[in-house]
Amino acid sequence: MKIKGFLLGHFLSSSPITRISGNSLFMSNSPLFFIFRHFCTKSVSNRISREKMKLGLGNIRNLDDALSVYDDMSRTRPLPNVKQFTQLLSRVVKLKEYSSAIYLFKDLCNNLGVSVNEYTMTIAMNSYCLSNRVDFGFSILGWFFKRGCVPDVFTFSTLLKGLFKENKINEAQQLFRKMVKEELCELDVVTYGTVIDGLCKAGNVAMAIELLGVMEKGRRICKPDTNIYNMIIDSLCKDKMINSAMKIFDEMSEKGIPPDVVTYNALVCGLCNLSRWSEAKVLMEKMIGCKIYPNVITFSSLVDALCKEGLVDEAEDVIHIMRQQNVNPDIITYNSLMDGYCLQGRMDEARNVFDSMSNKNVASNIWSYSILMNGYCKKKKIDDAMHLFREMPRKGLKPDVATYNTVLQGLFRCGRDTCALKLFDELQAIGLKPNFYTYCNVLDGLCRNSQVEQALLLLGSLERKGGYHHHHIHYYNIVIDGLCKTKKVCDARAIFSGLASKGLEPNVVTYNILIKGCCKNGLLDEAKDILLKMEQASVLPNEITYNAIVKGNLKGGKYEEAEKLFEEMDAKKFSLDASTFELLLSLLGETEQNPIIFKMIQKLAPNTLKQNL
Repeated sequence: MKIKGFLLGHFLSSSPITRISGNSLFMSNSPLFFIFRHFCTKSVSNRISREKMKLGLGNIRNLDDALSVYDDMSRTRPLPNVKQFTQLLSRVVKLKEYSSAIYLFKDLCNNLGVSVNEYTMTIAMNSYCLSNRVDFGFSILGWFFKRGCVPDVFTFSTLLKGLFKENKINEAQQLFRKMVKEELCELDVVTYGTVIDGLCKAGNVAMAIELLGVMEKGRRICKPDTNIYNMIIDSLCKDKMINSAMKIFDEMSEKGIPPDVVTYNALVCGLCNLSRWSEAKVLMEKMIGCKIYPNVITFSSLVDALCKEGLVDEAEDVIHIMRQQNVNPDIITYNSLMDGYCLQGRMDEARNVFDSMSNKNVASNIWSYSILMNGYCKKKKIDDAMHLFREMPRKGLKPDVATYNTVLQGLFRCGRDTCALKLFDELQAIGLKPNFYTYCNVLDGLCRNSQVEQALLLLGSLERKGGYHHHHIHYYNIVIDGLCKTKKVCDARAIFSGLASKGLEPNVVTYNILIKGCCKNGLLDEAKDILLKMEQASVLPNEITYNAIVKGNLKGGKYEEAEKLFEEMDAKKFSLDASTFELLLSLLGETEQNPIIFKMIQKLAPNTLKQNL
């Protein structure tokens, strides 16, 4: 196929050998470099059986098998043809050993001198893209032209996937436009599907729908199929745009494109997540009427949505129906049910679900343990949570950072800060890196357990480390709150004043914490000053802000100031919370002759009175 007007400058800026050699993947201190050198020093006969090689290609189960076969192939003289090497590379990619596939490709080109073809180069390109190195993928494209090979639609689709995978949305769109405008290859439904899927996952469903329209107006070979529609419907449902999704669904029927179980699953899940149960029921009846039967994903979506609504008993009924329909619940179904029980504090029933999984040949995973541990922690049954935590390694499961975070939070909230700090040290000792939530849990736990000084030391340590995970306004909010609760408002204000020098901007939560702290400690003028600074910084006060400062002024006997702030609050359509309303009512009883309190009560909007009475 003739390439029309293709500009090679971008793709041929450097040869892949030059660029690959500079990549850290191929440095001489790499572990795989030594593996290859080890193979090169082995004494192996050159007369390797061709049948043995074919057998080896068919029995590759892991990377060691692949490297062993590659070693045998590289010793054979004459060398096997490029097709066999390409098959081997393909197997390595299927094992998700992308960096190893790239090593082998380089060894083929540099050391063995095998004349690779377009299929081999596309596999190498795909390995780079799957390794989040689409830039090197483009350098492989330059090789196509140097070797007189013509890249096909699969080659360009690989690059498009790589760009979307790295969230390079603009570059992906530019490449796609170039493909269309310059007719670089014969576009097919897979290419369009790659772009539509990438746009949907990037949150640009509007452009994906626009591209769907282009497909519908195009040639027969590029007409959208069920899979294309599913991508868009699923994206709309996840964005809670269920009405738009239903409209697209109706268009499918009008155009004679049959929906499948994936289509219905997306719509049922979308309706359930918005509590539109009656519509979900109608849709499932329509689904069965079309002889498309619910699968485990359909039922699991229902179970999850019901559990999130607190309808756990109804979710159990769905699981009973599943079994009647010979659909076996999977780990996702059981985890959703268990989470539903935990959310209601029904820990015995949650534990029964957990224990029953093994009887049904469903293996518990990390998420199963985390759900149950989180439930125990919220009920302050920390010993039960710790027992599960220590059981995980015996079941072949390695706790991750999220698991540690759950247990850390539970230990701190039960007042076992010493155990929590030991667990925090253990997390780091085994090579896991604390994340944002880990540090939030530790800082909050220390402050809750009256160890604000230690929290300040940890905050100082994070400041010295720098970086996003070590330098976040939420860390400061936690510590400022801890200082305010221990009546160290001056120290809290000092930290607040130093935020700008650290490149951090206080948010509405920061201001609310400090205003509330000042009010609780009787520093009403300081609270008013912070409110003024908040407005000057263009941070809009919210309902929490006004409730804190109105309550503070009422408690401090500054009724006129409280009334003034209450009027501002009312003008912004904010309502009094329960505690502020109760305080106002109690003051009315104590100061019946005070006209300001009576006036404030009278001004309360009917809906506020309804909410609090």
